[in-house]
Amino acid sequence: MSLQTESTQNAGAAGTGSTTSSTATDAEPASTGVVLRAPRITDAARLWQIADESQVLDVNSSYAYLLWCRDFAATSVVVESEGRVVGFVTGYSRPEAPGTLFVWQVAVDADQRGRGLGVAMLDWLVSTVTAPGHPAGGAVEALETTVSPDNPASIAMFASLARRRGAEMVRSELFGPDVFPDSHAAEDLYHISPIARKTERDHS
Repeated sequence: MSLQTESTQNAGAAGTGSTTSSTATDAEPASTGVVLRAPRITDAARLWQIADESQVLDVNSSYAYLLWCRDFAATSVVVESEGRVVGFVTGYSRPEAPGTLFVWQVAVDADQRGRGLGVAMLDWLVSTVTAPGHPAGGAVEALETTVSPDNPASIAMFASLARRRGAEMVRSELFGPDVFPDSHAAEDLYHISPIARKTERDHS
């Protein structure tokens, strides 16, 4: 499964992500008292643990999370509370469509639900990858993710992101259950664009 969201409460609430003007730097949203930042290699074990304990996510190998924290840190984010990583979003720029950020997994510790951390991480990540100083050069214009039809909380969270950014969210079929080698639900593709926040000049 490409995405499941552990943070089900407040999934549609407005986010508190902090906008960055360059590459992923540490940022602390005033309303949540947490720190949002790019993942480090030393975070990989914690990401694996959060995914494993979620009992919802497809848990990748521990090695996969190490590689993710090394190779895709610029397109991912973790959230810290009291110095401890309590959630993450993993994403990457699609090789055939570098202007598209694909969000793979979103997870938040069970005891951190209801704080809007999933929304905050998505806002922070989108603001970061669309900034001119980001390694992507500010070229990211769209976000894609896949969500199973039986996961309305995740769908609502991404719909909320689209609304806050004045973007359009379009659903299409991507992976049917017949293409999976195991008993896996279908994964619908959600395409959101444009994801960069509109400025006053854009509206004039």
